[in-house]
Amino acid sequence: MADLSLDTQGLNCPLPILKTKKALREVALGGTLEVLATDPAADADFRAFCEASGHELLIAEVKDGVYRFVLKRTR
Repeated sequence: MADLSLDTQGLNCPLPILKTKKALREVALGGTLEVLATDPAADADFRAFCEASGHELLIAEVKDGVYRFVLKRTR
């Protein structure tokens, strides 16, 4: 289970990433954030965000059109 959860369902790019950046500030270093999204671009966006920011993408999955990401805060 993640330390914090964020529901961005119904929001389109760039809002899920912007809200994720803000929510990560509330997570302790080494902690995890779970994000739910429905934006079709979310998978590519979250992978690019983690690569650029240095946060670790632990889980990236989709079920019934809902993307679930679990990120580990590394900095």
